[in-house]
Amino acid sequence: MNCGELMTPSPTCAQASHSVADAAELMKREDVGLLPVVRDEGTRLIGVLTDRDIVLQVVAEGRDPRTTRVEDAMTPDPLACRSDEPLETVMELMATHQVRRMPIVDDNGDVVGIVAQADLATRLRDPRETGEVVQAISEPEAGV
Repeated sequence: MNCGELMTPSPTCAQASHSVADAAELMKREDVGLLPVVRDEGTRLIGVLTDRDIVLQVVAEGRDPRTTRVEDAMTPDPLACRSDEPLETVMELMATHQVRRMPIVDDNGDVVGIVAQADLATRLRDPRETGEVVQAISEPEAGV
């Protein structure tokens, strides 16, 4: 199985110049905790914005979400996988970097999908492997 077979295709993306408040409304409407971020003129992945980014980069810093731009709160240059990569690749990256959602891009770096921890938990055939991956993604880092 490859990433393209497991991913949720065509995820909703945030535009870098939009406000964090607009992105948060989009997250609420789509019921997601991560938005891939693209430049206004395209679909090339330049970052990700998570609900945690909003809390730590905007709310905790006392910034106004209506005037703070997505690109000022996002995590730039995120990890991503291509749709033709083996599922083991995305699972290893998610576990190693402890991320629960992985953008999937094409050869040009354009967003084509997303793989979430929940996708792994509900669609993998081997329950033992699923448990190991979910545990590795969720385990706190040593010394933290």
